[in-house]
Amino acid sequence: MNFSSKILEESVNALSSLPGIGKKSALRLALHLAQDNSDKANRISFALAKLAKDICKCKKCGNISDFDLCEICKAPARQNSILCIVESARDVMAIEDTNQFKGKYHVLGGVISPLDGIGPQDLSIDLLLQRIKEENTEEIIMAISPTIEGETTIYYITKLLKNLNIKVSIIARGVSFGGDLEYADELTLGRSIVSRVPYQIEY
Repeated sequence: MNFSSKILEESVNALSSLPGIGKKSALRLALHLAQDNSDKANRISFALAKLAKDICKCKKCGNISDFDLCEICKAPARQNSILCIVESARDVMAIEDTNQFKGKYHVLGGVISPLDGIGPQDLSIDLLLQRIKEENTEEIIMAISPTIEGETTIYYITKLLKNLNIKVSIIARGVSFGGDLEYADELTLGRSIVSRVPYQIEY
């Protein structure tokens, strides 16, 4: 691309560093902001600066939050005995949109993937085990994307729980194998939560 402005070029490079945004899309966005007269660029930059500075993770579940404890962990109406294990905060939002789950969440921060250099120590599994013991958890729902890495993570965590009197279930396979949880439609994902099935491994 030949840019007539260094500022425009820097803006395009910054925008195109975001996932899913190529150079052409970034250029379209940058030109829109440059030609906009409604102070949109300043409002966006202010919101992003606040995002970078003030956003934090819930100390209990790992969800994205404005405070040390997220709204879900603080909600007295949620069921403490059921814990839904997910990969990311985006998965929490996807499940919440179904209005089918009233328990608590635990965000792992990813899945075990040796090829990507991600091991159990890189996830919040130790915090999960601590929560289970402290909160008297009765059921764990594995709402992890049905991929090879996801299955590996489910198997690993289930083995760690083998000596604890906890029911382990996985969401029903209305979610296709190999797909990402966040892209499942709300109806399918909601039915998968409601129709969860016990998860067992051979020891």
